[in-house]
Amino acid sequence: MSQVRIFTDSTCDLSAELIQNYGIEIVPLYVIFDDQSFKDGHNIKPDRLYHLVEQTGKLPKTAAPSPADFEKAFEPVIHSGDDIVYIGLSSDMSSTIQNARIAADRFPSGRVAVIDSRNLSTGIGLLVLKAVQAAQAGKNSKEVSEMIEQSTAKIEVEFIIDTLEYLHKGGRCSSVQHFFGSLLKIRPLVKVIDGAMTMTDKVRGKRDKALGQLLDNALAQKDIMDNEFLFITHSLAAEEAAFVKEQIEQHTKVKHVYVTETGCVVSSHCGPRTVGIVFAKK
Repeated sequence: MSQVRIFTDSTCDLSAELIQNYGIEIVPLYVIFDDQSFKDGHNIKPDRLYHLVEQTGKLPKTAAPSPADFEKAFEPVIHSGDDIVYIGLSSDMSSTIQNARIAADRFPSGRVAVIDSRNLSTGIGLLVLKAVQAAQAGKNSKEVSEMIEQSTAKIEVEFIIDTLEYLHKGGRCSSVQHFFGSLLKIRPLVKVIDGAMTMTDKVRGKRDKALGQLLDNALAQKDIMDNEFLFITHSLAAEEAAFVKEQIEQHTKVKHVYVTETGCVVSSHCGPRTVGIVFAKK
């Protein structure tokens, strides 16, 4: 009897332990500095990314896996007789989903389902874990896909960004905004809304204040949280992530609160000391 195998891409930001324990297959995106091309999570991690940004003074380019990359990843699983559900980075942010669909069309109809997460980071990761649970419970590819497609709009993702430097370098923040934002110590809150990153608030002052706002925003929704999984996702902010995890565990009934680190693609847009809270609504 065929099984359903769950695939995703490196922007899911799941830990190596979760990926291994749940048998998740990862197709990496590319991180490109001039003539150097790296596979996200394979031969480059955020600490090296930040070193190269400091060294070169500019952000890398990022690129989706090609259709050939997806075809190569999918082929052994299809030939083994199993079906695939792939859940990937929002199509508003990347051509990853488009390329996965091109690859899926090269296999018999119905063997590879491609789902646009309408999200990034562990907003994807949370959907992936739900898909794995459904597959392990015996649901077929169509049933898993339908469940995940109904869940995409229920995912809440919010980050506090510590510095405007990376938004400025990436062209998402003007020089004037960068200057006055840095001068006034403004830290933006960013949410994923309708598949895209959207700045929803600007917290002025100490970092603790911004972190408190992020936590308050999540706890204000504790009564409508799905209590199965919640992620604290960070980039070089382990102590603060641990504090947020402790607060979430104290004030909610979530069973599994995971702390994970952002990969290079997300880190290249948000910068160091970013902290995010990700959960599903009931």
